[in-house]
Amino acid sequence: MTRAAVPGLPSRYPIGELLPALYADDDLAQRFTAGLDTVLAPVLSTLDNLPAYVDPALAPADFLPWLASWVGVEADPAWPVELRRAVVAHAVDLHRWRGTRRGLVERLRLVCGVHAEVRDGGGATWSAEPGAALPPPPTGELLVRVWPVRGPDGAGRVDAVDVHRVVEVATASCPAHLTCRVEVLPGPPGEPEQTGG
Repeated sequence: MTRAAVPGLPSRYPIGELLPALYADDDLAQRFTAGLDTVLAPVLSTLDNLPAYVDPALAPADFLPWLASWVGVEADPAWPVELRRAVVAHAVDLHRWRGTRRGLVERLRLVCGVHAEVRDGGGATWSAEPGAALPPPPTGELLVRVWPVRGPDGAGRVDAVDVHRVVEVATASCPAHLTCRVEVLPGPPGEPEQTGG
């Protein structure tokens, strides 16, 4: 939708009222400036509401891709509008932590609505003890374990996790020298599985 397509949008600043008094009763001048008011009304309305256009929570949905390009994020058009708004609003924080475990966990929480644990198999380690044994060779794998956010009743449904989207987000955030493996768990790692009874 273009802003010019709003039918009957009035101008807050009619040009005819700004003309010298000599033209106040001139029918031709008033009709001519009324035509200009029709053309300029969408522009003036946009300028009057500019703060709303650059606020992801208030911007029209068709402006979200433009705002996303400003902050350097890709908001998939297939995502719900509220998710795209949240991704654009949190873009700076996501960029700040990009390439880190925290960044991937936050991105998965925001985009996929899951909790996550990331185990990096990149092989960087250190020791405070001189002459300590060398670490085992790196696995070359980034293990991402996700589990559903629990509802008010304390239950989280594993089938509610969009595995395809989780894999897509995790793979896009995975360093090029590592492979990425995703596991979907019923709850946080180390938590005993609940059995029905």
